Amino acid sequence: MEAQFREIDELGRWSAIYQEIRQQSSELPCKHAKLPENKTRNRYRDVSPFDHSRIRLQLGTNDYINASLISVEEAQRSYILTQGPLPTTCGHFWEMVWEQRTRGVVMLNRVIEKGSIKCAQYWPDRDEKEAIFEDTNFKLTLVSEDIKSYYTVRQLELENMSTQETREILHFHYTTWPDFGVPESPASFLNFLFKVRESGCLNSDQGPVVVHCSAGIGRSGTFCLVDTCLLLMSIRKDPSSVQIRDVLLEMRQYRMGLIQTADQLRFSYLAVIEGAKCIMGDTSLQESWKELSNEEDIPPEFTPPPPPPRPPARDPHNGKVEPSFFPENEIIQQNEIHSLGSSLEPELRRRNIAASEPPAESADQPDCQMGNQDHTSKSQQEHEAEEEGLTQAVQQPEESSPAAGSWSPTLTSVCLCTALAVGAYVCYRACIH
Repeated sequence: MEAQFREIDELGRWSAIYQEIRQQSSELPCKHAKLPENKTRNRYRDVSPFDHSRIRLQLGTNDYINASLISVEEAQRSYILTQGPLPTTCGHFWEMVWEQRTRGVVMLNRVIEKGSIKCAQYWPDRDEKEAIFEDTNFKLTLVSEDIKSYYTVRQLELENMSTQETREILHFHYTTWPDFGVPESPASFLNFLFKVRESGCLNSDQGPVVVHCSAGIGRSGTFCLVDTCLLLMSIRKDPSSVQIRDVLLEMRQYRMGLIQTADQLRFSYLAVIEGAKCIMGDTSLQESWKELSNEEDIPPEFTPPPPPPRPPARDPHNGKVEPSFFPENEIIQQNEIHSLGSSLEPELRRRNIAASEPPAESADQPDCQMGNQDHTSKSQQEHEAEEEGLTQAVQQPEESSPAAGSWSPTLTSVCLCTALAVGAYVCYRACIH
């Protein structure tokens, strides 16, 4: 596997391999996600659960949630991959955790990233301690919170207010994994993964662990792929028998788009190679991962996310179309544009002036991008109008002035009078003398 990794690295073939995996992935029906009553429960319009593997809620009249069950029979491991909850689906999220008898939740994103809200805060903060979800009749209590440099572990108590039964839920929150990116190092990621493993949340005697990021496919897919490959290596006792690409293709049959970039695919290989050394007997590596990750350092910037909004008493349906997730269709939110302020406007001006050829437009371009193009086109039109006005201002005096080589009437009269006066004087001098 290491030799294969080096060969792909030297040839620069990660993008090609990633594209091959995308082309070979299954496209299965997602009819339930497209129903009008379910559209508002999707964070992104182009990330949906397959019908055959979607999680079905048991309470209420609508059983839909954007979540998929991934089962790896050989490894006896199950995961629920889901999107970051919306303000209106936090209650559904905890209903799913309860009904699936989940003991651990793995969160791989921040609530706010690059100025955009990627996930509603579905747990109580340290000040409030409790959150009640009236639409599904669950109460959540924050028992403890252990903050490390790049992840946080919370102990939560989930209560079914209908039966008064309570359960302990562990919340593992990776706080430094960038969207469409990779962790700082395989050591920090593996240290986090083995913390989750040691808690017992991934064991087969528990309900499936819930793993989510913003869409529940990129960072979530990376986490599950690495964990599954390491588990298969441990079971088979032969790391070379595990083909990461084949495992990923099998997992993609349960949820679309797992692993979102070629960099995430490359990082998965790196993490599996490093983790395999520990699986094959080098237990000292775990301690070195902990040291390399510097988990005891102070977090670089710890900003508590905003408090969770009060969930509605009933499920609203406003027909709003959610934005797309995939990088090629990534949306620039209006509030992000306003937040950039004056720093964006000079850049737009430079682009308008310097652009010699307009970019090709996509047929399925999001509305916000079209809005941005309209703004850019308007700026271009204004710039062209200014140039045209300047041209007219320069040309106007030339059009109103006499042509080159012609005499104005006033100048002609002055010259004629001067000539007559000079001629009369010459004649007078000639006659006198």
